[in-house]
Amino acid sequence: MSLRQNLRDDPKATLFAAMGDTRTGMLGVEGSGQHLQPMTHYPDADKGEIWFLSSRQTDLVRAIGQGARAHFVFINEDHDLHACMAGAIVQTYDDAKIDEIWSPVAAAWFPEGRQDPDLIALRLTLQEASIWASTDSSVRFGIEILRSNLSEEHEPDVGDHVIVEFNT
Repeated sequence: MSLRQNLRDDPKATLFAAMGDTRTGMLGVEGSGQHLQPMTHYPDADKGEIWFLSSRQTDLVRAIGQGARAHFVFINEDHDLHACMAGAIVQTYDDAKIDEIWSPVAAAWFPEGRQDPDLIALRLTLQEASIWASTDSSVRFGIEILRSNLSEEHEPDVGDHVIVEFNT
């Protein structure tokens, strides 16, 4: 089954499956005036959450404060799925979750390892996501663009877009 059909059939599952295959995206705090920044994500599809590990000393964590609204932008490695997700983000020191997502990659960022006093988990509880799946065929893409240039009535069919709501 194609990515586009999967998106139409089950957009949440399609999004979380893609996020499991590609480990980074861009996270930013709404209204902070800061640029989005690259972060490794740890999705929890069952709860509609995305977890991150960060240092308490970052501008991002300071912008979150006691809680904020954040956006997370994700593009899969094949560049045929794009998503912008939004929801409430909070700092939390959840030992069990940190143990679950801790890895050698995470350890590289914390000099004192798992017990680093600056280590903090961030939980983004998704409220909505806008997801685009595009054709993975360059031939089909080219034909659709050509057809739309030859006929004003033809709108190119090169992808699908859905907006999904979480935790409602």
